[in-house]
Amino acid sequence: MKKLLSLQNKRELRLRMIKYEEKTLNSGLRVIVNEDRNTELVAVNMLYKVGAKNEDENHTGFAHLFEHLMFSGSENFSDFDMLINSLGGESNAFTNNDITNFYVTVPYIYLETILRIEADRMNNLLIDDWHLNVQKKVVCEEFKQRYLNQPYGDLYKEMRELSFKVHPYKWQTIGKDISHIESADLDTVKRFYDEYYLPNNAVLSISGKVKCEEVFELAEEIFCFPAGKEKQIRYSQEPIQKENRQKTVFRDVPSDIIMITFPMCERKNKDFYTYDILSDLLSNGTSSRMYISLVQEKKAFTGIDAVLSGDDDKGLFIIVGKYSEGTSVEEGERLIWQTLEEICSGKISDREFEKVKNKYIVSAEFNNIKILDKAMNLGYYAHLDMLENINNDKIHYSGITKQEVVALAKQVFMENKHNTLYYLKERK
Repeated sequence: MKKLLSLQNKRELRLRMIKYEEKTLNSGLRVIVNEDRNTELVAVNMLYKVGAKNEDENHTGFAHLFEHLMFSGSENFSDFDMLINSLGGESNAFTNNDITNFYVTVPYIYLETILRIEADRMNNLLIDDWHLNVQKKVVCEEFKQRYLNQPYGDLYKEMRELSFKVHPYKWQTIGKDISHIESADLDTVKRFYDEYYLPNNAVLSISGKVKCEEVFELAEEIFCFPAGKEKQIRYSQEPIQKENRQKTVFRDVPSDIIMITFPMCERKNKDFYTYDILSDLLSNGTSSRMYISLVQEKKAFTGIDAVLSGDDDKGLFIIVGKYSEGTSVEEGERLIWQTLEEICSGKISDREFEKVKNKYIVSAEFNNIKILDKAMNLGYYAHLDMLENINNDKIHYSGITKQEVVALAKQVFMENKHNTLYYLKERK
């Protein structure tokens, strides 16, 4: 029977809640605001619900390309970086398979300016041959430096292609092939922008020295353009894996690597929290199970990790280890499975288990102290349609039992199918 938190513990966990208000504007833009009067700054986060999974398989890398294009200028603001720097602010962005996220921190008196910048690049981005060619060159150079000309650069490309056969998670955010960016034409790029960079496909989240109602009124005035059509899912979900897959590749790298992936649930699934605790039991820090056994004691690996992809759709539980010199591929793999079998047999001490759970509760507090973290987390949870979990995640983690972790481990490691990538240095 699931162990329940005491009422006192639940009250304590809820005392430090992040307070916020939200409103959906007439344009369809969802706005979430957290008032923090302890700062003279404001953090603005604009999340677009478009990532690599929304691309055409023959035109990949577009979401990441737009991460760059969105900084190249709009009708009323020519150079975002220079302008934000002149205001004493900092800005950046990232893209993954599910979302594209832009964020900026400035003195609170410049909030209106930032909102007008965001609105202008949402509605009036400069997309012409000159701007497109400049950013294509930047992205292609990044592709070459990080993925083609760097040791282990295609490790995750090989892993994705082995682990996914249908879902667009099978290609990287940077794109499936550099030729897709090199050949991207203006009309195709414009269509991508017109389809996805719309108010009803975005979440605006703000934290700092602001007042909720004033922000809502200002945002309603600034983001007053029409919403687009509701987005439809156009890709297929990955079918249940029914066989074990293996692949061996040889590269000019200094050490062998093994990567084992197991299909897992989507981020919104309640089992995600159990998966997360399971991954940390195995490999979080130098006191974790795999590090002590396989790195320190047996010296079979120089490093080993168990991580979650954390995707919106069904993703992967990933184990990746870098072999020590002299360890055979077969022996290292055997030791990994031996460790997984220990977890499945319930060999988890109470101290080990509570340490991992306590880490999540502490992390939940520290991850929501800075205004930028709060703005980004509010946007992300809103994107998942589970905004309340910015306060409730720590309660979910605290309620998980050791028995639930063991049951999930048995299901994932012993019953489900998996994929093994042997990424080996070239034998001479």
